[in-house]
Amino acid sequence: MRAYRSLFGALVGLAGLVLLAGSGGSGFSRTLTATLDAQSSVSTVPTVRVHTDRTAMWMGDRITYIIEIVCPRGMDVLDDDLSKEKLVLDGLEVVGADATRAEGSDELTTRRFHYVLTSYRSDRTSRRIGPLTVRYFMTRPGQRLEDTPPAGSVQVPPTVVAFRSMMPEEQESPTIRDFRRFEPRARFFTLAQPVGLGLVILSIAPALIWGTALVTRKRVRTSQRSGRQTRREARASLEAVRAMSIDSEDGRRQAFDRIDALVRTHLLDVGGIAGPSLTPSEVAPALAARSSRLDPEAVVAVLALCERARYGPPAALPSREACREAIAQTETLLKSRW
Repeated sequence: MRAYRSLFGALVGLAGLVLLAGSGGSGFSRTLTATLDAQSSVSTVPTVRVHTDRTAMWMGDRITYIIEIVCPRGMDVLDDDLSKEKLVLDGLEVVGADATRAEGSDELTTRRFHYVLTSYRSDRTSRRIGPLTVRYFMTRPGQRLEDTPPAGSVQVPPTVVAFRSMMPEEQESPTIRDFRRFEPRARFFTLAQPVGLGLVILSIAPALIWGTALVTRKRVRTSQRSGRQTRREARASLEAVRAMSIDSEDGRRQAFDRIDALVRTHLLDVGGIAGPSLTPSEVAPALAARSSRLDPEAVVAVLALCERARYGPPAALPSREACREAIAQTETLLKSRW
């Protein structure tokens, strides 16, 4: 019974609206129609449009792929869903990407995402950009977009870019076109090659001779200057040894250390003998081979005394008089010339 009453009430109301519209309710009808048209014209979700700046490309060409999303008032899309890493590319590579935002007077926000793409693959006849899902959100003042739950998502349709190539389509993989032979050089160029090499060698020879002479002269000056400096340092070191206190055992050991270093350095810097790496018994043959004016016995005696002071037991440590005598012998050796 209640169902019949509800149906009757609905029919009565519908009849009243029809009568009102037919008699004098033309203004009401126009108002209702305008309201419905306005509501239908305003989209409640973002709209997506994609396009490229060209429909076909050659190998190595660059194309611009644009995703344009128009968001109603109070809506925005998540930029992370439109990053270049999220693109689904088949045979294409991303070279660059950027994004822009434009606010319209009709309270619509237009987001444009530009991607620069290229391709270096020749094994496919077309390039494809796959579909993409983009989430959109309702923006609220004071709240970050990342903290807002998504209100929904829109789909970016796929795009196909044709590929143009000069290679045959039935060829599976490109090969090197080496069937053409090299053309022989003219006889003039064959004869000119040795002449040119000879001229290059002649032009380099004076520069090599001049550079060798300059380096040799510089080395001679350096060795002379370093020799004077070495003798000056040797005299200063010897004076420092004389100023040392040799009354104690530690003082005498330090003095013999300095004397040993002075003599061995003198052999190396002045005579070219590897004094620091030779034992006292090996120094005499090395001096004899160089025809030196140094007394080999004196050199061996000083080095042997230093060895005993440095590495011998405390009872074998030379006395103060022996230390002074070693200092005097060292001075004589330092003054000797080769």
